[in-house]
Amino acid sequence: MLAVADFGKLFIFIGLLLVVIGIVFIVGNKIPFIGKLPGDIAIERNNFNFYFPLTTCIIISIILSLIFWLLGKK
Repeated sequence: MLAVADFGKLFIFIGLLLVVIGIVFIVGNKIPFIGKLPGDIAIERNNFNFYFPLTTCIIISIILSLIFWLLGKK
């Protein structure tokens, strides 16, 4: 069972995560290479657009994995 202090830490973490996500939404459009890296799949037809940022997802996953790994070390 989680103690009250653990819930406090959890809420602080969730709050910081929301702040980071908000900053990404605000600044994300100003970073020119995000979503336009080699390996991102973009198919544009007459009435159809398909976009899958494969390389961008892999890079974001690696960065988040490193951050969580560093935070998890004690």
